[in-house]
Amino acid sequence: MKRFATVICVLAVVGIARADDKPNPTGTWKYTADVNGQSIDVTIKLKLDGDKLTGSVSVLDMETKIEDGKFKDGEASFTVNRDMNGTKFTIKYKGKIKGDTFTGKRDLELNGETNTREFEAKRAKD
Repeated sequence: MKRFATVICVLAVVGIARADDKPNPTGTWKYTADVNGQSIDVTIKLKLDGDKLTGSVSVLDMETKIEDGKFKDGEASFTVNRDMNGTKFTIKYKGKIKGDTFTGKRDLELNGETNTREFEAKRAKD
């Protein structure tokens, strides 16, 4: 019986450790983008509610809510629609979250053209 209890305790600890390893997008993520030779800081704030992802993206002191946010099996995707001085554009993010790193691609759609860049954001300490 003692051995059985020990096995159950070990399995419980392993289960807890695996639950902690599950990717979690909730938090603040930061990366630096190169735009025409200029470094721009990007801050992504995400919150997971079920499989629905909400939050915002801040660039150059402009915060915009994300739309169509999804998260499943460590994959996050969302869209940001912005208007800068009358010019409307869309940025689509898609990537994978592993630990404190969010890596993927973002597609900037402007004037019928798409510019794709890779990004690697790190979880900020709140």
